[in-house]
Amino acid sequence: MPIEIPSDLTPELVPFAWLLGEWEGDGFLGYGDVDQRPFRQHVHFAHHGLPFLEYRAETHLIDEDGLPARLIAVENGFWQLERSFEDGDLGPGLLPPDVVPVLRDADSVEKLRTADGGFPVLATINRPGGVSELYLGEINGPRIQLGTDAVMRSPGAKQYTAATRMFGLVNGDLFWAWDMAAEGHPLGTHASAELKKKD
Repeated sequence: MPIEIPSDLTPELVPFAWLLGEWEGDGFLGYGDVDQRPFRQHVHFAHHGLPFLEYRAETHLIDEDGLPARLIAVENGFWQLERSFEDGDLGPGLLPPDVVPVLRDADSVEKLRTADGGFPVLATINRPGGVSELYLGEINGPRIQLGTDAVMRSPGAKQYTAATRMFGLVNGDLFWAWDMAAEGHPLGTHASAELKKKD
C-alpha cells in the first residue's frame, strides 16, 4: 500500500505520514492477575497544518458475539518530532506560531535524524482517571518505539509508574503493543492490537 503524503503536511510531519487517518481493529488486553479479554479499538491520527499530529483512541470490550459492547478507555494526545522549540513555534499558552514553519523543508528536518537513521519523537497521552504520560522515543521508517519519560498522576489516580509502546506498519496494517508498570507490578505485557486503515 503506497503512503500518501498530503500536500499541506508540514515538513516535520512527513516521517509520520504512514500513521495519518483512521484505523480500526481488534486486540487483547490483560495485566497481572487479570485474564486476557478481547477489545475493539478505533484510532485517529489527524494534522491541522501545524507540526504535530493529534491522536485519539477509543476502546470497547467485545461481547460474546464479537461486537463492541462497553466503552472502557478514551485517550487523546499529540505526537511530534522532539527538538528544541524556537521563537517561531507555537506557545507558550496561546501565542501563535509563525505562518511559515520553523522547519521549512526536508533538509532542515534531515538535520534531526539520529545515528540509527530515525528521528526523535515526543508524544503526550492523556486519559480519564487522572493520568498523563510523556513519551520519548524514535520513529524509524514505519516503526515507532516509545517509553515514558514522565507519568503524572492526580492524588486519587490508580498507581501507574511507567510504560512502553510500539507501533509498526506491517503489510498495510497498524500493529501496536503496550507494556506497563502499574499497581505494584513490574513492566509487563498489557495490550496489543492489529488495526486496519479505514477508507
